[in-house]
Amino acid sequence: MVGRLYGVGVGPGDPELVTVKAARLIGAADVVAYHSARHGRSIARAAAAPYLRDGQIEEQLVYPVTTETTDHPGGYQGALDGFYADCAARLAAHLDAGRTVAVLSEGDPLFYGSYMHLHKRLAPHYPAEVVPGVTSLSAASAAAGRPLVEREETLTVLPGTLPGDELAERLRAADAAAVLKLGRTFPKVRQAFEDAGRLSEAWYVERASTGRERVVPLADVDPADVPYMALALLTSPAGESFTAPEPARPEGPGSVTVVGLGPAGRPWLTPEAQDVLSSATDLVGYGPYLDRVPPNARQRRHATGNRVEDDRARHALRLARDGARVAVVSSGDPGVFAMATAVLEAADDFPDVPVRVVPGLTAAQAVAARAGAPLGHDFCVLSLSDLLKPWEVIARRLTAAAAADLVLALYNPSSSRRRHQLAAARDLLLEHRSPETPVVVGRDVGGPEESVTVTTLGKLDPDQVDMRCLVIVGSSTTRVTERGAVHTPRRYP
Repeated sequence: MVGRLYGVGVGPGDPELVTVKAARLIGAADVVAYHSARHGRSIARAAAAPYLRDGQIEEQLVYPVTTETTDHPGGYQGALDGFYADCAARLAAHLDAGRTVAVLSEGDPLFYGSYMHLHKRLAPHYPAEVVPGVTSLSAASAAAGRPLVEREETLTVLPGTLPGDELAERLRAADAAAVLKLGRTFPKVRQAFEDAGRLSEAWYVERASTGRERVVPLADVDPADVPYMALALLTSPAGESFTAPEPARPEGPGSVTVVGLGPAGRPWLTPEAQDVLSSATDLVGYGPYLDRVPPNARQRRHATGNRVEDDRARHALRLARDGARVAVVSSGDPGVFAMATAVLEAADDFPDVPVRVVPGLTAAQAVAARAGAPLGHDFCVLSLSDLLKPWEVIARRLTAAAAADLVLALYNPSSSRRRHQLAAARDLLLEHRSPETPVVVGRDVGGPEESVTVTTLGKLDPDQVDMRCLVIVGSSTTRVTERGAVHTPRRYP
């Protein structure tokens, strides 16, 4: 079984710019190969060094010539062709033995890289994969802090080895350009920029991303001190003409958005809600709900207790009146026993502050989905809390819903202070429902302590229900399938 060849781009020199995939393959390879000049130093190996491991075979591929002359009968190109053929044979021996070979390439393997010459010789005969890397061009643009191209602009990439008049002609017509392979070609390249009338626009970047990085105007560079690992840049003309305004500061009234977080974590948060939360300057809400929003140092957070809805709403509106973009967070849907009503009631005293409501997935929907489809037909939603309405009203509504044979979703079924309501509700419902009526109790649905219990109305134990639960009581048609799923048929007999 033959081995596998990888051409691995290791980026422009900074080991932290090696991709995750490249680092993994380098560490896993049996053989690591890299090119170098006769001095033995290799930019590619230096970038990959943190990812190498003990026991790997290293194949150093030393160029026979770089910029010097050669007495090879085929000249400079003949010497390199023979070199690449010899390197390919050395790596083929490893591949034939079943070893994995990673050939390191500074920058990207197929962007003016030596690996491409090995790939052409080996890929037709062995399994081969190219792993792209950050190019010197990308690193140089980043180092200069200047965009290469925008909108419909085009980028021209040129080797400095081209004739000077051709370089000048192409630079004259380019929107943006990069000239690579400087070193000894630099005087010619600089003259080409001058002949094209673009020397004043050009930048010089040397050894981008390394500790020896240098970025200066091209016109200021001493030709005697230019290494091969440098390039010249003409960046986006649009960037040159852009005058950056001062960042906008809030002026006048801001806004309040009451946003539903859904019943649990981020997967149940809508994209619209995420957008509101990320663009807000201030977050207002009950402390445990605010804790569900990841912190952002740019934002101010205003946590309050659970029973101060009006104070919370007015605080949010005052912040917005002073220019803040406020998100008032609510669990589930803000319009279902939550903050939307409180904010809209208080907003009458803040007529200049815009208020909108962004919906969220409700607890009733979440529990119903976990159980099956108990809300598949007509249903009603009731809160058993008697803090804001008397128990007599709750009892009357429970009786009416039961008599109408509606499925019920019961919010706030119990708390440490309210222990009798759920038992009383169960007894009222039993006056109109069979004890065998399916009941779903969902607790912390979507959270780490999620549990969903299917029982019957006759066996419902109020002591097993707390404030973190939602209870769904079926109608006369609600059924539990053999799989344990609860559903209410859409057709009524």
